[in-house]
Amino acid sequence: MKVGFIGLGNMGSGMAATLVKAGHEVTVYNRTHAKMEPLVEQGAQAAAQVADACQGDAVITMLAHDGALESVAFGGQGVIASLGQGASHISMSTISVALSERLAAAHSEAGQGYVAAPVFGRPEAAAAAKLVIVTAGASAAIDSCTPLFEALGQKTFFFGNKPEIANLIKLSGNFLIASVFEALGEAMALVGKAGIDQAHYLDFLTSTLFAAPIYKTYGDLIVRQKFEPAGFTASLGHKDIRLTLAAAETLRVPMPFASLVRDRFLTLLAHGGEGLDWSAIGQLASQDAGR
Repeated sequence: MKVGFIGLGNMGSGMAATLVKAGHEVTVYNRTHAKMEPLVEQGAQAAAQVADACQGDAVITMLAHDGALESVAFGGQGVIASLGQGASHISMSTISVALSERLAAAHSEAGQGYVAAPVFGRPEAAAAAKLVIVTAGASAAIDSCTPLFEALGQKTFFFGNKPEIANLIKLSGNFLIASVFEALGEAMALVGKAGIDQAHYLDFLTSTLFAAPIYKTYGDLIVRQKFEPAGFTASLGHKDIRLTLAAAETLRVPMPFASLVRDRFLTLLAHGGEGLDWSAIGQLASQDAGR
């Protein structure tokens, strides 16, 4: 397929490279143009502006937050103004439910497809085409974009024709992941204060009761206090929990544990931890315990 890719951060650069390797005709755009150079060396085309990345069958956006996506989606030279009728915008960012609804309405009015397809996986999974993709949108648009999903991920889940549902599912998943950090951190603080070897304790947990990759990957980071370089920063984790709570307020769903996790992120940010991996909230319980 002929596809544009906008946003070459930790995740986007690996995803764009994966599409190039899979044989798709990829045009990349990033506000910092130097980030396009490695992709051009691999066979991608560089776009001088957003509109240049919107001349194919689809354009993928993978941007850090709502503001970044709004800046490239709307306006006279944005995605909506530049994408051809019948082509699709695939938003793979973690964004608010409200923005996804706005995008769906704007693309529908312009005669374009809009698919929400946020992903689960760290940068190494993006580079290895091992992402888990959650999609929602019109079936025709999703069907046309399936070759891209097959190239990028190990499994794709479809959740109906309302794009914002995929974004809600992504936010709920990130809430659960962040909750694991807090729970693991508290357990590690408890056993560590008692003098128990935390690495041995983690091996026990992840080889028996909690064998899921999420516990193994992030538990190891918490035990080793290895929060740099960040696969996903604490500032972005805080953003996602805020968006989760905003969606919960709209739906009138109390989420007291999400509020606690938001405050843990705020504590980390208040101590200068914006650039640390988001799992760094798992170290706060040990600090509170005087370790």
